[in-house]
Amino acid sequence: MCTLVGKKAPAFKADAVVNGSEFVDDFSLTQFIGKKHVVFFFYPLDFTFVCPTEILAFQDKLDEFEKRNTAVVGCSIDSKFSHWAWLQTEKNKGGIKGVTFPLVADLAKTIAENYGVLAGDYDYDEEGEVEFIGAPVAYRGLFLIDKTGVVRHQLVNDLPLGRNVDEALRMVDALQFFEENGEVCPANWQKGKDGMKATSDGVADYLSKH
Repeated sequence: MCTLVGKKAPAFKADAVVNGSEFVDDFSLTQFIGKKHVVFFFYPLDFTFVCPTEILAFQDKLDEFEKRNTAVVGCSIDSKFSHWAWLQTEKNKGGIKGVTFPLVADLAKTIAENYGVLAGDYDYDEEGEVEFIGAPVAYRGLFLIDKTGVVRHQLVNDLPLGRNVDEALRMVDALQFFEENGEVCPANWQKGKDGMKATSDGVADYLSKH
């Protein structure tokens, strides 16, 4: 597991499905540099249980992310064909039909590995053959990437633990508030609340009002 906060997000080019049905070759997050913030999240597998609840929750809030000029991109170790099939499956049959944000295919597991969220490692057994130790899927990693391509927030959940999409929105708001105002965001900060200046006087002034 690595910490990417403050570093450039690892670059990649991979197959993806966009707009719910369109195959794209060489999909890359670099297309958003200078244009949008990005919420890039990993999930373990298509056609599972917790994963569709998260993906559909992101879709339900997609307009809110778009209002904030923020792209949402999902990624798992499944193929583009698996993504496509899942995207064509009705919700009442365990599918995610209606999801429009991109889903990246990481069959080689290199993207998950580079982002430090692969739930295991390759190793050699006693016979010298390569084996995978652990679960050959991604943890529920989430990365908030700014317009310069730098990771500003990182969250990694174990496989059984679903994420809070409202918290992802809150972190986008916090980052954009800091970028626009130069003020930092205290504990439990919400959009519309006061920030505080990162000085002793600024902290004292904030605390005196709260």
